[in-house]
Amino acid sequence: MKKYKVGIIGATGMVGQRFACLLENHPWFEVTALAASSRSAGKPYKDTIDGRWLMSTPIPENIKDMVVMDAADVEAVAAKVDFVFCAVNMKKDEIKALEESYAKAECPVVSNNSAHRFTPDVPMVIPEINADHIKIIESQRKRLGTKRGFVAVKSNCSLQSYVPAIHPLKELGVDKVLACTYQAISGAGKNFDTWPEMVDNLIPYIGGEEEKSEKEPLKIWGEIKDGEIVSTNDIAITSQCLRVPVSDGHTAAVFMSFKDKKPSVDEIIKIWESYKGRAQELELPSAPKQFLHYFTEPDHPQIKEARTLEDGMAISIGRLREDTQYDYKFVCMSHNTLRGAAGGAVLLAELLCAEGYMD
Repeated sequence: MKKYKVGIIGATGMVGQRFACLLENHPWFEVTALAASSRSAGKPYKDTIDGRWLMSTPIPENIKDMVVMDAADVEAVAAKVDFVFCAVNMKKDEIKALEESYAKAECPVVSNNSAHRFTPDVPMVIPEINADHIKIIESQRKRLGTKRGFVAVKSNCSLQSYVPAIHPLKELGVDKVLACTYQAISGAGKNFDTWPEMVDNLIPYIGGEEEKSEKEPLKIWGEIKDGEIVSTNDIAITSQCLRVPVSDGHTAAVFMSFKDKKPSVDEIIKIWESYKGRAQELELPSAPKQFLHYFTEPDHPQIKEARTLEDGMAISIGRLREDTQYDYKFVCMSHNTLRGAAGGAVLLAELLCAEGYMD
């Protein structure tokens, strides 16, 4: 695999910082451009984030002295890279316009933002679940008038805590899901130093999160028809999302029912433990060896241990049991800024490279 030159748009934010750390020693990708708002442009990266570095590891040596570019200077950034990761903090319509401007400059965009998640010809991909959706890129390129350029996005971070567990059971007829998510403060770009109000606290509301949790899986499980991705209607999801005093890692309490024959507990666990997706078939660098891990102990998985499983890219499941209202209930969890955000985007980029979309 050749080495790809990559840029990070929105490099100064929490997700941008996570991208910087994940890409420091990546076998396929080399960071050759950092970009942010005009306020940060023209300064060395270490100066733009002075006092704002939120990662537990130091600023990567390979980029700390790199001069930050203006993200709005699309042609200049695009000239330095093969593709970009995007994690900007802007209004949705501004993000859409920015990402499309990079695509039209023949610079593919792998986005962590929500702006393009429901653009019909933009794939929203979890590589182990709907890798085939990247085929829609050919239709998107026709619309944009590009040869290389396109936009691909990852889904909302909260979905990674329960959609992977539901996915391999869909063929058994799961048709109704209730998911309550308990989401870490890093999902809001915060830690306990910057958000001390969250210590010993719980907020029963995260703006827009429940709508994303209920609608985005339907696109992920949708199908390509006439040049766009059409959401499925064979499963109903309702959710409630809470912010909890946890630094990293989203947990979900999930209830599910089957429309026909109810499978056994052993059958479900066997499916989870044996499931592999396209990311495992291709042996992508960031892919977990085992995507879904089931814990038999009654008090597991626990977020402190589970969130770092397989470098934070695996999904942890436990407490599968029968329910009085639904057929079954269980808990599952994932690392929201690794699997759920930057790590999921890096894995998506690896998939796109392996399948030839970055060439």
